[in-house]
Amino acid sequence: MTPELETPRLLLLPLALADAVQTQPLFARWEIVRYLSNTVPWPYPPDGALRFYEDVALPSAERGEAWHWTLRLKSSPRQIIGSISLRKDEHKNRGFWIGLPWQGQGFANEAAEAVTSYWFGSLGFSVLRVPKAATNIASRRISEKQGMRLIATEERDFVCGRLPAEIWEITAQEWKTWKNGRHG
Repeated sequence: MTPELETPRLLLLPLALADAVQTQPLFARWEIVRYLSNTVPWPYPPDGALRFYEDVALPSAERGEAWHWTLRLKSSPRQIIGSISLRKDEHKNRGFWIGLPWQGQGFANEAAEAVTSYWFGSLGFSVLRVPKAATNIASRRISEKQGMRLIATEERDFVCGRLPAEIWEITAQEWKTWKNGRHG
């Protein structure tokens, strides 16, 4: 079961099938999908969000293998501005996207902090790993800001093609130390 989470500016609400209507036009943008895994189809089909929610995201959440949230501003709780998820996967535990109008305002960092705390605190996992395209500087900055460390580089296939990729990691103890240093 995916719980509702809250940050100073955001509501993280469990993903629902009805959210696909708002997600589709926000997500189906090259600037959003280019650094995502090449499992995301491009051009993005007109029913891509609905198909992903119905066939992948919601079933994985029901099986307890993933947790998916829509991101909404507290000041406008009906409007989806992005999404973030956690997955039980050895090498890919967290992923997110933010709609273009809301990028560069710290919302991804805020949401990532909330779900990482949930990953370690409520779910009790010992390590969080996040892969990303090496050229995705904005995503790299979030990992750096949150005390993660680069543990590996490799080649991966992204929507935009084959690129160098980085694997970032943080352990539960490192996260606790980072949180205490930041908020203590």
